[in-house]
Amino acid sequence: MASKRDYYEVLGVAKTATQQEIKKAYRKVALKFHPDRNPDDKASEEKFKEAAEAYEILSDENKKARYDRYGHAGVDPNMRGGGGFGGSGMTMDDIFSQFGDIFGDSGSPFEGFFGGGGGRRGGARTGQRGTNLRIKVALTLKEVAEGVTKKIKVKKQSKCSTCSGSGAKDSSSVKTCGTCNGSGYVRQVKSTFLGQMQTTAACPSCSGSGQTITARCGSCKGEGRKMDSETIELEIPAGVEEGMQLSMRGKGNAGKNGGPAGDLLINIEEKPHDKLARDGNNIIHDLFLNFADAALGTSLEVPTLSGKVKIKIPAGTQAGKIFRLRGKGIPSVQGYGKGDQLINVNIWTPKALSKEEEKILKKLKESENFIPNPGKSEKGFFERMKDYFE
Repeated sequence: MASKRDYYEVLGVAKTATQQEIKKAYRKVALKFHPDRNPDDKASEEKFKEAAEAYEILSDENKKARYDRYGHAGVDPNMRGGGGFGGSGMTMDDIFSQFGDIFGDSGSPFEGFFGGGGGRRGGARTGQRGTNLRIKVALTLKEVAEGVTKKIKVKKQSKCSTCSGSGAKDSSSVKTCGTCNGSGYVRQVKSTFLGQMQTTAACPSCSGSGQTITARCGSCKGEGRKMDSETIELEIPAGVEEGMQLSMRGKGNAGKNGGPAGDLLINIEEKPHDKLARDGNNIIHDLFLNFADAALGTSLEVPTLSGKVKIKIPAGTQAGKIFRLRGKGIPSVQGYGKGDQLINVNIWTPKALSKEEEKILKKLKESENFIPNPGKSEKGFFERMKDYFE
């Protein structure tokens, strides 16, 4: 599968572009590749969809911020089920219903540019789009590191099974709207400084569906949807982090009168670990050594996300020493590399001593080797931090 192009490249704008510049750029690209200007041209249709996908992300400040930080994986980690999280999977109907306002007041966004009638493909709208749903998913550090599949029961508005979402009692209870004659739109003529301009707007009688209901479904009272619950399978990719938001297209509330469903927005939370902490893609572990082990050296086990591993502590190890376990951290959500586990050494000082222990320590503290004498190889705190971040 070919990799996706950079969204800024698709629209031909810089990362510093304002929302107004992004909107203007999308309008230009969409007009260039619109299907009515390029009939039966599959390549142009794909570019038209690509531009709409780019605009969907860059026109939303939250999605744009995630994209700037994580790239495509931050907004579309290719989760299975329900069309995946965010990104691609857009239909022409989605594009026209979501971004029609880019081209003026028209419900059919390209009306007036292409002689009318072509902007909205595939007939009139089928109802109002459903609202988005938000849920929180708490993950352990191990689940974050390895990725996980979770089944979540969500209470939401689902399509009415009795009327299949139409809201009508039966097929004979639906008739063509007399106001728009089934088109879903009504024409309007507006006077501008350039003269009169003809646009279209959603029909006020049928809300753009092109149909009116003479007898409502008794089960959903004509809404086309009912409150229900659904068990949804979420496949969370490895590397996500606290505050990241993923989305599953079409898994939100069902639309009214057969309209498209909203999206399911998943906010990621991280559960605290009792011995490990996350710092970016690295894992931090505080190791407490007694003085004797630090002075004499030892071998011991430390916890990692994949189980305990044995490490060797050299004789003379100082407090603040950091050992690095390569590749024992969190993978990048974009799939580029993996963090490390950093083991920070702390020397444990006893808080209470027996008389015998006190006697031994008093004798030892007079010894020449117990007098602090740091050499050039003994780095201070700021030097260690500098090495850590380099």
